Amino acid sequence: MVVKQKILVTGANGQLGKELQTLSDEFAVFDFIFLTREDLAIDDAASVNTIFDKHAPQYCINCAAYTAVDKAETDRDNAFAVNGTGPGNLAAASRKYNTRFVHISTDYVFDGQATVPYPADAPTDPQGVYGASKLAGEESAVENNDQSVIIRTSWVYSEFGKNFVKTMLRLMSEKPEISVVSDQVGSPTYAADLAKAILQIISSGNWYPGIYHYSNAGVISWFQFAEAIKEISGSNCVVKPIPSSAYPTPAKRPSYSAMDLSKINTKYAIEPPGWKESLKVCIGRLS
Repeated sequence: MVVKQKILVTGANGQLGKELQTLSDEFAVFDFIFLTREDLAIDDAASVNTIFDKHAPQYCINCAAYTAVDKAETDRDNAFAVNGTGPGNLAAASRKYNTRFVHISTDYVFDGQATVPYPADAPTDPQGVYGASKLAGEESAVENNDQSVIIRTSWVYSEFGKNFVKTMLRLMSEKPEISVVSDQVGSPTYAADLAKAILQIISSGNWYPGIYHYSNAGVISWFQFAEAIKEISGSNCVVKPIPSSAYPTPAKRPSYSAMDLSKINTKYAIEPPGWKESLKVCIGRLS
């Protein structure tokens, strides 16, 4: 009898967690344990240890996160508990149980002022509470388990949960005209592609600890993203470009947050698809 290796996935109800659930049938060589926030609060160290003691997984993928960027500005303690303390708890348990740990982070750890894609070793300088809490999580993961693999991603969307693509499709069906910021530039990430990349890393038989960047290939503005959503979905809605100053938010958004993807390609031979082809796949699934 072959004993399957176990992969523990936290944050199972989020976009990435749901995409990992969808993909799990394709990776039947593994046993997946999907845990929601209700199953496991990662900021509770005792609960984390109880779960690891029960399952003794070979891999842990942390998809659990506090993602309300604007709310984090006034909810600092909760953001830091989930995004900062939680990854450290999981990393410590992973070290104790000889589990390989994958943690998901964000482009918000940077200052957003670059003019070329940020390499994985670029200096960090988060501009808000969300980014600062995610950076704290990266640091606590490495501090508690120096064998951690950390993957930063950006502009995540999927057919699950709330995201830019689904919001745009809804607004385009309801309104004759919408306005979208045109001076914030970055790279979209289809959560299904990210899920596949993570499982490719786990399946590769290789383990190179460190920080990696993953998004779909290509650099665009939110306005260009919305225009593509309009084109692919066949909407007649007029999309107008506006500056960020016309759409103020409690948390500052990065002007430029594209990331250099070369490291994940060099180490794991992972070549992310272009953003537009992945967007077509997602909209196809949604429709």
